Amino acid sequence: MSFVNEILAQVKAKNPAEPEFHQAVQEVMESLAVVIERHPEFRKAKIIERIVEPERVIMFRVPWMDDSGEIHVNRGFRIEMNSAIGPYKGGLRFHPSVTLGILKFLAFEQVFKNALTTLPMGGGKGGSDFNPKGKSDNEIMHFCQSFMTELYRHIGPNTDVPAGDIGVGGREIGYLYGQYKRIRNESTGVLTGKGINWGGSLIRPEATGFGVVYFAREMLKTRNTDFNGKIVAVSGFGNVAWGAVQKVNECGGKVVTLSGPDGYIYDPDGVRGEKVDYMLELRATNNDMVEPYAQKYNVEFFPGKKPWEVKVDVALPCATQNEIEAADAAMLVENGCTCVCEGANMPTTIEGYHTFVESGILYAPGKASNAGGVATSGLEMSQNSMRLPWPREEVDHRLHEIMRSIHRICVDAAETYGTPGNYVNGANIAGFLKVAQAMMDQGLV
Repeated sequence: MSFVNEILAQVKAKNPAEPEFHQAVQEVMESLAVVIERHPEFRKAKIIERIVEPERVIMFRVPWMDDSGEIHVNRGFRIEMNSAIGPYKGGLRFHPSVTLGILKFLAFEQVFKNALTTLPMGGGKGGSDFNPKGKSDNEIMHFCQSFMTELYRHIGPNTDVPAGDIGVGGREIGYLYGQYKRIRNESTGVLTGKGINWGGSLIRPEATGFGVVYFAREMLKTRNTDFNGKIVAVSGFGNVAWGAVQKVNECGGKVVTLSGPDGYIYDPDGVRGEKVDYMLELRATNNDMVEPYAQKYNVEFFPGKKPWEVKVDVALPCATQNEIEAADAAMLVENGCTCVCEGANMPTTIEGYHTFVESGILYAPGKASNAGGVATSGLEMSQNSMRLPWPREEVDHRLHEIMRSIHRICVDAAETYGTPGNYVNGANIAGFLKVAQAMMDQGLV
């Protein structure tokens, strides 16, 4: 049995019933075989065995009372995965699908994503199986306050700095921050994604989507082309998709799809102008449906389907994990898609990404291409530390430079380790090397 297979077997044995975590580890391990061969010191120091094991797993109950006086109990989590290069950094997700395995996969991905940003941030992730859909503001506030009453003791501006994720937007961050401030009696940059008037950063809501398009634009440059005139499929309709649509329009492309759990819409005229603003209205309803877009703008709606059957030049999956399966990937390639750039975390299955890589199209994994969100969170941390807000243009410029740097790092690592043009290998190898070397420097921790 190869070393990589040994590690995968150990991970599956120690973490049963966590398929998403197994998948995330497998994707990285497949890229690292050549690295381990060239760096036997990593194997001797058990870097791989240490890096797949969280430094700390925190799990706690979250009791809260609804508007009718009934008490509910949810489960809260924080996975502090790796702090070799800085404080733990990663979002909080409030969604009924949240499990320990989901958060471990997200935290594992976050370690390498944060390393690629070049900013001093470790990796973590957290959240709860609480469902904010259909809850009143008062109920969400009560839940957030109960959640933070336990979490506060485990986080801090130099220890662990959570952000938002699915189900945790500006409202939730505000309630969480207010409770932290009340308990600790201090105003610090302990959360990112804060409101602009109390420590937040401009363009943070749009940043992940902006970064995806900046990264895709660098990829397209390697084939001597750009977004001008390109037809683009986007999945999702939340902040990531919203930012991506805005930036694609700025770059001269045309987005023709959006999607939700109910299906997808096809808008041949493009999602632009007031339609982009309507995406925010849809999101604010908490109904997670895109059919109202089809009704409002008289376009086609395909219930229960995903947008990957549409003939496009570029695909930007911005919804959730494993939304592109092997058949979807094959359909995109067959229909002439030349670039797939991930905006969500691990939206492509193992079989799907193998299809993309083997076809020779441009394909970037989320740990590289969607790093713009956490990068801008890092910029928010910097602004908080200096007590200085930066103008929109400054933040956008720094984000653009970070995404260009990530692209260059991935390309260089892929070439150095014998797989030129393979962004999966480039991202995994570059992120791993930075974290692994930091762990070596710091000894047995």
